[in-house]
Amino acid sequence: MSTAADVHVIRGERVALPVRVRDAAVASAAFAVPAGPAQNLIDYSGLAVAEPLPGRAICSLAFVRYSDGDLGRYHEFAVAFLVRSPGAPGGRLTRVGAFIHWLPVDQKFTLDAGRSIWGFPKVPADIPMHFSSRIKRCAVRFGGRTAIELAVKPGLPVPTGLPGGRTAPRLDAYSCLDGVTRRIPWTVSPSRLRIRPGGARVRLGDHPVAEELRGLGLHRAPALSSGTIPHMTMAFDAAEEVPA
Repeated sequence: MSTAADVHVIRGERVALPVRVRDAAVASAAFAVPAGPAQNLIDYSGLAVAEPLPGRAICSLAFVRYSDGDLGRYHEFAVAFLVRSPGAPGGRLTRVGAFIHWLPVDQKFTLDAGRSIWGFPKVPADIPMHFSSRIKRCAVRFGGRTAIELAVKPGLPVPTGLPGGRTAPRLDAYSCLDGVTRRIPWTVSPSRLRIRPGGARVRLGDHPVAEELRGLGLHRAPALSSGTIPHMTMAFDAAEEVPA
């Protein structure tokens, strides 16, 4: 049973936490970028990028087609950075999370819910995407002007079952909106995951975020890895403010 603190009213509709996604398709790619410029880019959050290799940070791009969930049907594109969880010692990857730097969506309800419930930096955009073809493709456009395009090639199947009845992994997402940084517990359960080294192509346009990513060298950096998930369920719990 949800308490009053677990229920939000968005555009006249009640949204209870945790918010559940019953069916989503995902394509993503990870890139190694210079840690200094990446840190400068997310300094506003108060978080620190993780460095799996000295001087290198991880930038992830992903596009998601939400087909069934508590926030409706919509498309989403994410630019995220691997960060150290607050309080984690430097140079170690034992406690990390994903800081969501940019999160365009194509529907107003999820935009309002994401910003007000979790502080996700959702912005409205046109996000055509194609999951039916062998190569998964997505673009983010504003008024017909392309900000970014991402194409992800298929990889090899990877087992995703959880033996022994273990529950789906619980991850930490981080957001920063209006000067407030938040941690969002996030549970994911993927099916039919495929991954591969490389396998992604990025094209950047002239949107300000595209210029930021170009400053990281993302337009010429080879992907470390890429992956596709035709079916994934998720749950997002209540956000917690991260002390400054």
